[in-house]
Order: sequence, then C-alpha cells, then structure tokens
Amino acid sequence: MQQRQLGPFQVSAIGLGCMNICHAYGAPIPPADAQRLLLSALDQGVTHFDTAALYGFGASETLVGKTLSAHRSRFTLASKCGMQGVDVAGDGKLVRVIDGRPETLRATCEAALKRLQTDVIDLYYLHRWDKQVPVEESVGALADLIRAGKIRSIGLSEVSAATLRKAHAEHPITAVQTEYSLWTRNPEIAVLQACRELGVAFVAFSPVARGFLCGEIDLATLDAKDIRRTMPRFTPENHAANLRLLPPYQAIAREVGCTPAQLAIAWLLHQGDDILPIPGTSREDHLRENLGADGVKLSADVLARLDALINQRTVSGNRYAEQSNREVDTETY
Repeated sequence: MQQRQLGPFQVSAIGLGCMNICHAYGAPIPPADAQRLLLSALDQGVTHFDTAALYGFGASETLVGKTLSAHRSRFTLASKCGMQGVDVAGDGKLVRVIDGRPETLRATCEAALKRLQTDVIDLYYLHRWDKQVPVEESVGALADLIRAGKIRSIGLSEVSAATLRKAHAEHPITAVQTEYSLWTRNPEIAVLQACRELGVAFVAFSPVARGFLCGEIDLATLDAKDIRRTMPRFTPENHAANLRLLPPYQAIAREVGCTPAQLAIAWLLHQGDDILPIPGTSREDHLRENLGADGVKLSADVLARLDALINQRTVSGNRYAEQSNREVDTETY
C-alpha cells in the first residue's frame, strides 16, 4: 500500500477506523471477530489504527490494546479524548459527555493507556472542542501530556479553521479529523486549506458516506440503535431523493473497474497526498475491499464527473441532527 505522512509518522494511505467494531451501527460484533479483523488489517499493511475513549465507552480501546499491543512497533496508534461515557446519574448507565477540562483529559489519557496496553499514544485527538473551555486550555493540557511522555502528538476533530489556528498557536497540531466524502464537503469551505497552510494532515472519517456509497441501504433493516436512524440524510424522504444519485455513481464505478466503496475512497485519495481516509468496518470482506481502493486510479474526467454528481448541492439532508450540529465546530454550507 502507498504510504502517506501523518505528521511525524509515515503510515498506510488507508487506515482503519475502529468505531464500527463496537459502536454506533447496531450490536457490537463478537470480540473474537473484532480481533480477527484488527489482525487482518495489520497483516494487509494497515499501519494507522484510529480509536477513541467514546467508542463502546472504552470497549474499542480495550479490543485494540488486547489484540495489537504485542505488535505495537508495527503501527501508529491514534485515540481521542474529550468525549466519553460518564455515569451522570449514578445508576451505572453511561451517557455521552463532552468535557475538555484539563483534569478530565489527563484522567481520560491515563485510562486509555491502560486499556490500550501501551506506554504512549502516538496521536491523541480532542474528540470534540468543549465550547465551555477555551480550546487553548484543552490543547495546553494535551501539550503537558506530550512533555510527560504520555502522547507523541495532538489532533483535533470536527473543528473550524479559526479554532484550528487558535489551537495551533498554543501547540503545533499534527492532524485534523473530520467527516469528508463525496457527500460531505464541509472541509472544503475553509479547514482543509487551513490545514495545508499550517502543515497539518487531514484524516477523513466516514469516507463511504455512512455506507450509502457502498450500495442501497434498506432503512427497515437498520438496527434500532444504528446512529443513521437519527441522521437527516437517512429520513425516508431524503433517503429516497439521495438514492437517485446511486445508479449514475455505480455506473462510473463499473466504468473504472472498481466497487462503489473503492471509488469513494479513491476519490478521497485523489484530493491530495495530505488526506488519509480511515474507513471503518466490522467485516473482513469489506476490509479487503476498502484497502483495494489504494490501487484505483481516477482520470481528471472521472473526478470532474464525480464532483458534479455528488456534492453539497445534490445531496438532500444535513449530515447531523440538531444536537450533533451544535456539538461540532465545523463550517457549514
């Protein structure tokens, strides 16, 4: 697989997002299956694994640590803090909380190091900017973790260009991670350019549009806890409108000689050498398919046709519901 720079680290151009193995898209897969998936990714050349304290409220970090700690020297490890599960009511039920206070970030890092079975996390993201805490304070706390040898570099997730610049002035930022795909173009407004001006890598999550670009999704079969059920693009009306984009998109994939998922990831790889997609999956066949995008070459004509077909003007519905939109700092169209 081709290699790309993630700050000081050289990693596989396509990484693995480790949310799907235990979080967000329904019931978690059995731990043994998750471990096989992680090891298969490593064996196929993936050297960039991305997890978070939030995913499964620690379950993803635990699986990554249990499975990959023996191979720690073979990959770059990224995780996230600032958004995690907290027992707010004292009844044992964890709820998602955004908390960017320095003391919380320090405690989250210590817990993550234990779950990940490692002495240091290569890239540690502020998962969400806690708007009650100046971003400089949160980044300053992460800089303290670098000086303490707990982490090697700092990332930000779902931030605007202005917030990135404030954070970068406090301490150099290695990467920004934000949703980016043919159907989510928000980074193109400002933050992608800011990353390039500052020398910050861009990590793209949900590169296959929450599975939409892989093929038709049957809304009736989605798990009751699948996060897509709360996303405006997957309401029946918007989903029906968006489905009209799939036949011409699938025709381009056939013309290129790749699968629809590979076409989506290849499009991202062609947007710049500083962009690193991290598709997530819970299935080994999908993992192999996703990694196959590394060899897909797209002509200027194909790229132009894809841009014209699927973009912020042709997709129906917002990417997030109202609450999630309030939580992110990303520019919007």
